[in-house]
Amino acid sequence: MEYVTLNSGENMPLLGTGTNTYGKENDEYNGKLSGDFTALKDAIELGYRSIDAAISYGNEAGVGKTVAESEVPREEFYITTKIPNGEEYVGSKEAIRQTIEKSLSHFETDYLDLFLIHHPIKNKKHFRQTWEVFEEYYKDGKLKSIGVSNFDEDLLNEMKEFATVKPAVNQIQINLQEKNEELITLLKNLDITPVAWGPMKATDEQQKKLAEIGEKYNKSWAQVLLRYQTQRGIVVIPKSHNRDNQAANIDIFDFELTADEIQTIDHL
Repeated sequence: MEYVTLNSGENMPLLGTGTNTYGKENDEYNGKLSGDFTALKDAIELGYRSIDAAISYGNEAGVGKTVAESEVPREEFYITTKIPNGEEYVGSKEAIRQTIEKSLSHFETDYLDLFLIHHPIKNKKHFRQTWEVFEEYYKDGKLKSIGVSNFDEDLLNEMKEFATVKPAVNQIQINLQEKNEELITLLKNLDITPVAWGPMKATDEQQKKLAEIGEKYNKSWAQVLLRYQTQRGIVVIPKSHNRDNQAANIDIFDFELTADEIQTIDHL
């Protein structure tokens, strides 16, 4: 595994697994909870240690239980979860604290590695107080890093008015169909690490070109795409329910794309 050092000083794995459909019927985001977390257990057995969860996925308790019951020591995991923007979660400082404490309880831990605002909070008071509580927990060591998700430049600028701790990451959609290059450049200039959700989206033609690059390394188009992002310092959190695909996704750190190959992918 390779890591990126966040502005908090913490090291985050460059690759992890998403969890938004784990433990749900038919492996669907809106599926009812089934309690079957075999896919997450497989990922952990294969070496995944960065686990990207969220309260709004509705399965945080099951994800947390699966992680806690694995035979892997807590300190080897990098656990991310996210607070929703509903009033019941962010309407008061006490609600925010209760939400964080519940997540700590779900993961059976006394700290989380990364806690994010999942979506922009339109109410400015709620936005500010959410970050203020995040900073409390960050300074107490209960949240090792804090950050945001799905934020644009305007929202990041708004945060400067009240944040005393800079977001460590901004988790946004990054793939070959939604490149988000301007925002990535801005984040890097601000020393905020971009984390890519939905990293595997690519057209058939793009997949074909990636596969051609991968032939030299005996790697698939998907492995080339993930390696492309991680070599650029972008964290990726692909997710699969297929053990073979999970194994392939994490098997990307034994080759390095050339500058010309990266440039070719840049222009796909």
